[in-house]
Amino acid sequence: MASLKVSLYVDSNSWEPKKVNCTVKALNFTDSKCLVPSFLGGGAFVVSPFCNLKHVRVSRLETEELETSELSLNGFEGNLGNESCVSERPNLGREKGKFNVWKRFRRVKRVANYRGDNYGKALSFFQWMRENGKLKRNVNAYNLILRVLGRRGDWDGAEAMMKEMSLESDCELTYQVFNTLTYACHKKGLVELGVKWFHMMLENGVRPNVGTFGMLMALYQKGWNIEEAEFTFSKMRNLKILCQSAYSSMLTIYTRMRLYDKAEKIIGFLREDEVILNLENWLVLLNAYCQQGKLLGAEQVLASMKQSVFSPNIVAYNTLITGYGKISDMRDAQRLSMIEGWGHADNYEEARRYYVELKRLGHKPNLSNLYTMLNLQVKHGDEDDAVRTIEEMMHTSSEKSTILGILLQAYEKLEHIHKVPSILRGSLYDHVLRNQISCSSLVMAYVKNGMIDDALKVLREKLWKDGLFEDNLYHLLICSCRDFGHPENAVKVFTRMPKSNNPNLHIICSMIDVYSTNNDFVEAEKLYLMLKNSNVKLDMITFSVVVRMYVKFGALEEACSVLDAMDKQKNIVPDTYLLRDMLRIYQRSDKKDKLADLYYKLMKRGVGWDQEMYSCVINCCARALPVDELSRLFDEMLKHGFLPNTVTFNVMLDVYGKSRLFKRAREVFSMAKKRGLADVISYNTRIAAYGRSKDFKNILKESGHSSDHYTYNIMINIYGELGWIEEITDVLAELKESGIGPDLCSYNTLIKAYGTAGMVESAVDLVKEMRKNGIEPDRITYANLINALRKNDMFLEAVKWSLWMKQIGL
Repeated sequence: MASLKVSLYVDSNSWEPKKVNCTVKALNFTDSKCLVPSFLGGGAFVVSPFCNLKHVRVSRLETEELETSELSLNGFEGNLGNESCVSERPNLGREKGKFNVWKRFRRVKRVANYRGDNYGKALSFFQWMRENGKLKRNVNAYNLILRVLGRRGDWDGAEAMMKEMSLESDCELTYQVFNTLTYACHKKGLVELGVKWFHMMLENGVRPNVGTFGMLMALYQKGWNIEEAEFTFSKMRNLKILCQSAYSSMLTIYTRMRLYDKAEKIIGFLREDEVILNLENWLVLLNAYCQQGKLLGAEQVLASMKQSVFSPNIVAYNTLITGYGKISDMRDAQRLSMIEGWGHADNYEEARRYYVELKRLGHKPNLSNLYTMLNLQVKHGDEDDAVRTIEEMMHTSSEKSTILGILLQAYEKLEHIHKVPSILRGSLYDHVLRNQISCSSLVMAYVKNGMIDDALKVLREKLWKDGLFEDNLYHLLICSCRDFGHPENAVKVFTRMPKSNNPNLHIICSMIDVYSTNNDFVEAEKLYLMLKNSNVKLDMITFSVVVRMYVKFGALEEACSVLDAMDKQKNIVPDTYLLRDMLRIYQRSDKKDKLADLYYKLMKRGVGWDQEMYSCVINCCARALPVDELSRLFDEMLKHGFLPNTVTFNVMLDVYGKSRLFKRAREVFSMAKKRGLADVISYNTRIAAYGRSKDFKNILKESGHSSDHYTYNIMINIYGELGWIEEITDVLAELKESGIGPDLCSYNTLIKAYGTAGMVESAVDLVKEMRKNGIEPDRITYANLINALRKNDMFLEAVKWSLWMKQIGL
């Protein structure tokens, strides 16, 4: 009998089928990973109904795409074409039920010419690059031409090209280079050449990736090359690389060649290597058991498959039916096909009729029948029969945790998890209370669906005792409540959990974060002080949470004291996020010495920075570091290819302006303007810089750009310090004509300027004008006015305004 054939998705870089992974997993708080089913030799396995299902995303080649490419250069155009535009099944000229053979022939000819022309253009383009010295360290170009040579089947040329790129162009040989050629061999079914490139890859010390093994194992499966398949599979495991499709290929090869003992070893490796099963793995695993006639194992695979996100499809059922036929058990084959078939069609009445008839004839339902019936009963609201089916399942060889997982998953699909407490009783509930794994699965399902009181009831009634596991479970519940957007439930869990004399650092840390989210600063700080006074040593995460708590509530001094305490614990190494928080806190607290110390510590660590880190350091340390060091740091950021944001550009403009480095300032401004990142603050910063240097020509030149309140206020302040009242009057008139009008800062600046010029009455009139325009004077307004009166010997008036300030509470 032929083995099950499973189609494989081809991806030259990652190769893995892009499907949803199985979520059957062992719930273990020290190592919760998705493993193979329990019948393969693991512990008790359950469906985790509260975890989010995520599609596996695997990257393609970093330096090229294997299906499309388009290039052009000035003076040379080389369009390599886009093969995705060429239909795999061209229009054959169908008209009124007939095929136009000549149109089909012409189409094929056009496709051949299209590819031939573009291959030629690619080679010409590559030669042009070689002649013009464009290939030095240009791995992308070599990858592209290797792809072309691979499609043309020019393997000698490909090998020569690899030598050239390594010896002459100083290009590093990477897995992308070899994957390009391996992909071409796979498409053409060239096993020996695939072997050659793989061995050459190893000889050159290049580490293969997941895509390499996926393509090679599929190629060996096509050619049934067991020797190379074993070598490659062994190499993959030695390198600790997990390629799901490689396990499927190896298992398929052994099963097809009837090497069942070796196939069993591969099944063992699935468990040992903790492989997350995809649909292909499930089907190949099912086929392996059916080919050996081990139908009990096959039924358990099918049952476990139902727990995962991969519901058994027609291929799975046909494989199992074929397995029954292999051992001449056609009665079971028919029974399976009828109950499972109607179940798959969601016809509860027909499936139930065959199920009842099966039991009437004295046959015992297998696990697959029971799982099918339970899912149907849950879906169609037959709760009484569901309870009876659960009791039947409890007397089979099925894991009790697996039964619970099936039940929870069925109700979660319908969003009816609230019905579980009324269904879950008897021996299954007794198992939940005695088994910590099943208990944790149930309470997590309740918490996910907002059933916090039901979850706490289960925890009160539990019979198992494991202090460490219980702490970890409560921590998980608290974090889940927070992550599901219900911090109030997290508080309820925390206040009702068993009290302990030894506070759990992780739980307390999470609750500080929860209380901060709820804006309950008192409770958050109370927990921190409790930790501080205990013998518990805080870790980096706890320090980060506490620091952010104080920052959120504006207590910067307290945040700094926490950072001082952290600094005294020599074993704490802040991560990138905490480092950025520290820089911002010290900047807002105007602690220049702390900023400088932290900066030089960062430099000594020698860890590479990303764009955000460069921006944060420059923005925060602008007043704490010498201008030469800031300039060096800014240039280093640009050298690494990171683009500063608008804030960073403005900070450097301010730094250069205050240092009278106007040439550098112009360069930075030009760079920001070219990238569209110059804003009104950028212009105002330049205006202020020119003002400090009394460069009035450039002031008047820059002020014509996007003027706002800040621009006008700078001009008023500059003219006021110089005593240029006429110019101030002009600016004020322009400000009013522009429609912007003076703001509080404008009036304060004008009052100060008039006071400096001895125009006290005009200053007093401005206060009246402010009130008339609906702008309430502030402390600075009155302070400027009082100073103006004192400078002009009007002490009595100054005292009156001072008393007025006290009377209104300023």
